[in-house]
Amino acid sequence: MDSPLFVAIAMGDFTGIGPEITLKALAIESKEDLTRYLLIGDPGGTRDLNERLGLGLSLSSYETTDHSDRFRLWNPLGQELGRPLPAGSPDAARAAVAWVREGAQKCLRGELDALVTAPVNKEAIVRSGLKFTGQTELLSSLAGVARTTMMLLGRDDRERWLRVGLATTHVPLRAVAEHLTAERIQTAIELSAQACLDLGLSRARIGVCGLNPHAGEGGEMGTEEITTIGPAVKAAQDRHIDAVGPLSADSLFYYAYRGDYDAVVAMYHDQGLAPLKMVAFEHGVNWTLGLPFIRTSPDHGTAYDIAGKGVANPSSMLAAIRLAKQLARDRRSPAG
Repeated sequence: MDSPLFVAIAMGDFTGIGPEITLKALAIESKEDLTRYLLIGDPGGTRDLNERLGLGLSLSSYETTDHSDRFRLWNPLGQELGRPLPAGSPDAARAAVAWVREGAQKCLRGELDALVTAPVNKEAIVRSGLKFTGQTELLSSLAGVARTTMMLLGRDDRERWLRVGLATTHVPLRAVAEHLTAERIQTAIELSAQACLDLGLSRARIGVCGLNPHAGEGGEMGTEEITTIGPAVKAAQDRHIDAVGPLSADSLFYYAYRGDYDAVVAMYHDQGLAPLKMVAFEHGVNWTLGLPFIRTSPDHGTAYDIAGKGVANPSSMLAAIRLAKQLARDRRSPAG
């Protein structure tokens, strides 16, 4: 009999809602199977929060020899965070990055089946003195891979899905055009198509957004569709990928939402995430494609304004945990 999955959760910025949604999600999901979880964060703060929320999770130390414990706490920094901490504390921001690093390194060593990362705050991390673009970029660097794509996916209350891969991620809007290359777009198309297969979909039809209004109007409103996006779509088609585009983004998402496409490749962050979050804000998941290990995350931020109030909704974290487990099980028992 296969051993239970072992999934790490890097608990994010401890002054945000990451720890709360993590514990709430685990209290729900732990009833479903025997998955073991490594909670990488602040042990004292996690235990206190578990008690305050009345969740009753049995939390043990990672250093214990009893590996059958379901929920194990681990802080690679050794020293616990002080309390209370103001929102966006530099100590909490630096710790959050260290915990993500630890989870990734354990995955790379084959010690874990998947990594789920709770929200961090980019502004707080940069203010703390660290160079940081985003968790996707950090994990890509740690894994030593260049071909990665951020995919956001989620469903509405009628089980209608949107899956959106991004050709660029955390880039200022004024710099998007200069960051777009045919290679980046082709990578996003190929990895998005593979993601559809990994999810067990019967089809992997990818709709590709244009960059400009009306997909450039034949060059009248910009030429990126002709010089960059179109050639990337053609290259993907030559590799027998069912890709269509470039298409006007203002209508493509409608057609994807009704099921004409299985995933959309957007050219920049807000072009893809605004419609996704409109449809599935509470259930959206961030999935990093192209890593040598599974990494998912909730699709929202640290929500400092409600942190510590016990009202944070764990639905997106729960969806992230469930997707990580689904992918991990499939990797253990690939079809055929």
